[in-house]
Amino acid sequence: MADIHVSLYDFQFFINTICTLDFSEFGFDDRLMDGIDSMGYVTATPVQEQVIFPILEGRDIIASAQTGTGKTAAFVLPIIHKLLTLPHDQHQVNAMVIVPTRELAIQIAQTLEGILYYTDISSIAVYGGSDGALFSTEKKALSNGVDILICTPGRMITHLKMGYVKTAGLKYLVLDEADRMLDMGFHEDILQIISYLPAQRQNLLFSATMPPKIRDLARKILHDPLEINIAISKPPEKIVQEAFVVYEPQKVPLVKYVLSQKEFKSVLVFCSRIQNVKVLFRELKRSNFSVGEIHSELEQNQREGVLSDFRAGRVKILVATDILSRGIDIDDIDLVINYDVPHDGEDYVHRIGRTARAETDGTAYTFITEQEQNKFARIEQLIGKEVHKATVPEAFGPTPAYNPRAPRSGGSKSGRNKGPHKGGKPHGGHGGPRQGGHSGPRPEGQSGQRSGAGGYRQPSGQGQRESRPKGQESSGPHPNGQAAPRPIKPHVQGEQRSPGDGPRTNGQAAPKSHGPSGPRPAGSKPEPNSQGPHA
Repeated sequence: MADIHVSLYDFQFFINTICTLDFSEFGFDDRLMDGIDSMGYVTATPVQEQVIFPILEGRDIIASAQTGTGKTAAFVLPIIHKLLTLPHDQHQVNAMVIVPTRELAIQIAQTLEGILYYTDISSIAVYGGSDGALFSTEKKALSNGVDILICTPGRMITHLKMGYVKTAGLKYLVLDEADRMLDMGFHEDILQIISYLPAQRQNLLFSATMPPKIRDLARKILHDPLEINIAISKPPEKIVQEAFVVYEPQKVPLVKYVLSQKEFKSVLVFCSRIQNVKVLFRELKRSNFSVGEIHSELEQNQREGVLSDFRAGRVKILVATDILSRGIDIDDIDLVINYDVPHDGEDYVHRIGRTARAETDGTAYTFITEQEQNKFARIEQLIGKEVHKATVPEAFGPTPAYNPRAPRSGGSKSGRNKGPHKGGKPHGGHGGPRQGGHSGPRPEGQSGQRSGAGGYRQPSGQGQRESRPKGQESSGPHPNGQAAPRPIKPHVQGEQRSPGDGPRTNGQAAPKSHGPSGPRPAGSKPEPNSQGPHA
């Protein structure tokens, strides 16, 4: 095969980088947009902006991007859109994602559950270390065909050698964390898997680093690839970062406590959901704090008025969704509070980056519930720093220990893989087709309620999708154990986004198949999802 000839897009991503693309601007199929809405995704990360359009155009990609930059969504979203809108054989494996570990396979599978919930696209994670019953389930799925297969190399080779895996119709191959796979000795395994695949396919290679061995692999499997380099940003060292591990009901009282400890000049509180903004704004207002709110349900002139008051110091505390994590340009914010843990490392960096700007110092506090611990551990890994876990005052009562665990396998409470997941809406639920057809971008400013999300489970929390007005920016293994006790001392600075609940209500949901677990009763909701997306 000829050497790589690339169009190199070098993208150095700094703290003040502004992303301008809302997910509605990619022209995704409407069913896919319902899943994106339900996961709480608002604005594309840099890797998503750089990668999605070339994948939609059919280009091979070699991308340098770390976990936590949103790379999982960067490749699964365009692949799902193409599966929804282009002909493919449902009795074949149509897309294969090869990953180095079972943990990453499970994580991607869980992300897919939420995104695929309003589609008929099927997916399954295939990895080693499971029992014979699960192997039989995997065999059945691979024999009958599955749209998206996530697999580890060793387990995949075992199935391929038995001759029943339907790969003749495969159209998309993804190698995720390719450098790690090579470090683990999977080079020959990858080439062996590829020998079973059709030559005509789209290839996507993602790697945190680009050593010579990765480029050698790329020359063997990619065709005239586009090369994209995404450098992860890191928080400024002068930001004091602390986290408080709490139960959800403790969040509002803790915000009030922190804000009452000293006189802050300017405080920005980021919430993942519109409902959280409303509740926190109301509670702070009742306690006579000088507070304003910003979210997409307010008219543009209302948002501009609140922001003007905040800039001028007439409002000291601003509670907002992620539409402000990149879009606000104020140099004297001395405290940022992440009321909810951000989706990924990029969002975290941009949220807390609103403080300690120019020559000022600042503080960022993050509130972590039990359900958000895995997410925050991944953020710590991405930024290369363990964030100090401050002690919550005894008056607030018992608090959870910080003990993030490996994510449970996709789709079942027991953590066991129960077979291929297939998207589908709950009977009697909302989320039929949007006005204007099944594909193309959403009309400007459109909003609505969602109900239900996430494959077998629904992402936790309630609320509506936060949509960014045109021209408004948005933000888009861990250390075990508890840090040494330390009293709260508000140095100061932080925001986040979180999953929502389902599709829009522009139509009537049609009854659909719901995968191996069987159809849900009318009006029922899926079980809560323990793990959110962004990889």
